[in-house]
Amino acid sequence: MIPAPWRLLQPALLSRWDTSASMRDVRGIVPVSHTRFAFVVAATLVAVTAGAPAQTRVAQAPASVAAAVDQVFATWTADTPGCAVGVSVDGVPVLATAYGMADLEHDVRNTPDTIFEAGSVTKQFTAAAVLLLAKEGRLSLDDPARKYVPELPDYGTPLTIRHMLHHMSGLRDWGSVEGIAGWPRTSREYTHDHVLDIVSRQKALNFAPGARYSYSNTGYNLAAIIVSRVSGMSFADFTQQRIFLPLGMTHTSWRDDHTRIVKGRAVAYQSSAGGFHTDMPFENVYGNGGLLTTVGDLLKWNENFTTPVVGGTAFVAQQQTPGLFSDGRAGTYAFGLVVGTYRGLRRVDHSGSTAGYRAHLSRFPEAHTSVAVLCNVSTANATASADAVADVYLAARMTSAAPRAVPAPPPPAAVATSAAELNEYVGDYWSDEAEVMFTAVVERGTLVLKRRPASVIALTPIGNDAFRGAMGTVTFRRDPAKRITGLSVGQERVFDLRFALVAPK
Repeated sequence: MIPAPWRLLQPALLSRWDTSASMRDVRGIVPVSHTRFAFVVAATLVAVTAGAPAQTRVAQAPASVAAAVDQVFATWTADTPGCAVGVSVDGVPVLATAYGMADLEHDVRNTPDTIFEAGSVTKQFTAAAVLLLAKEGRLSLDDPARKYVPELPDYGTPLTIRHMLHHMSGLRDWGSVEGIAGWPRTSREYTHDHVLDIVSRQKALNFAPGARYSYSNTGYNLAAIIVSRVSGMSFADFTQQRIFLPLGMTHTSWRDDHTRIVKGRAVAYQSSAGGFHTDMPFENVYGNGGLLTTVGDLLKWNENFTTPVVGGTAFVAQQQTPGLFSDGRAGTYAFGLVVGTYRGLRRVDHSGSTAGYRAHLSRFPEAHTSVAVLCNVSTANATASADAVADVYLAARMTSAAPRAVPAPPPPAAVATSAAELNEYVGDYWSDEAEVMFTAVVERGTLVLKRRPASVIALTPIGNDAFRGAMGTVTFRRDPAKRITGLSVGQERVFDLRFALVAPK
């Protein structure tokens, strides 16, 4: 029988023994001699038996791969939440380590096997489930979504499953609608019944399907519902049987019941001036997000794109093909995947964010290298961390500098507005689509919108009947006689949510 410490090391070290002159170091891709391998094993055994759960230490030079990766995550300590990171090269996991704490209340460390929520990294799995059904002829990507989701209003124009998966549907993001209503996600429990109810009340799309791109979780929630209705199985059972089990993703499941006990799950946190506070996604909505997984399982999934076990070669090629707009232009969003380049290398990736969780999964096909980062704190930048780890492993293959962050454009400048002009907007405004009333009043020379029970949204005038506030742009609407008849709220994922004036001042 193999002693316990060796059993821990066996998957990472013993199974990689090579009779050639060198082998891969478990923390990087630096070749090491057999003599050094023995020293690495000894050093690692010391770390394991000393109880270092967050990271398997090996003896390497200060400038080594391990040290460089450690520096990327140096912010996360035994006093903070943190992240897990995994890297695979040529289909072999070469790095699996973790930083910070999974549970601050109970002093539980993050480990490579800690389960995090992957946010929108999830979308590629939902898209894959739909593509599997399409591959079997059980649905077509060009079927109208209403064929399977009759709760959707008839907008008088074809809105297909393909549109939804490419974020070209024009569907308003249901969570954004609820944010306007005063109940943003994580503030109350939501289910797919709520999603269908909200969707059924939307009288308009953001744009004609296929005309533009607008990221919408709604399409992916509806896709999960479609998978269940077409397959006759729960979405969780379908994906478990068709994707997770075949790939050996034994730590992966869905947050389809937020009250379920999940062994080994990291608690999510937000950071504030007063310290860390729990920030968990208390909702039973999934497909858009809600995947509970580990960095190791995500690397197994990424390898399926190179050596397909699920779906086959044509299937994985299709999933990586970006959508086309109605005018024939190609987008950059495929089926739950963003296809582009990073520092001269082709990259297929996706980021994720739900409550206090942050995630990023990248794959560099020509380098046959994948990077997975999962974090349990809102201030973690999983995307930047994944890029920095990729820099460590692929610097020699990169041909351009890291892209610079593009600063956000400044907000529109405020314009002078008289008290008489502000008073013209005073009144009660109601939206059937968001099921909420706004009351516009002037307080101390500022127009504000009040929303029950205690929200006060200050509005800054920026143009003719237009204001900016915390929930986006508010534009008051007039009839031909120039009388105020309502208002519209516009933001990134909801372009024009209408409110009718029901009680003028």
